[in-house]
Amino acid sequence: MSWILDGSRIKANYCGATVQGIVTDSRVKYGGEVQYTVKLDEALVLPWGGRSAGDTVLVNRSEIAYRDWE
Repeated sequence: MSWILDGSRIKANYCGATVQGIVTDSRVKYGGEVQYTVKLDEALVLPWGGRSAGDTVLVNRSEIAYRDWE
């Protein structure tokens, strides 16, 4: 199994919210943890902000709850 998930659909935890979308970039951060750039299906609105946080987020591999091949 490769750590590169570009093009994969995932569901992940982001700041306490469940988000889902397509991985557009995979990288290894300094220190060895893998991080993904995810283009969300729907713009994210965080409860404490009251406005849209955008349609792209960065998530760590440990925050992924579901991958399209599972």
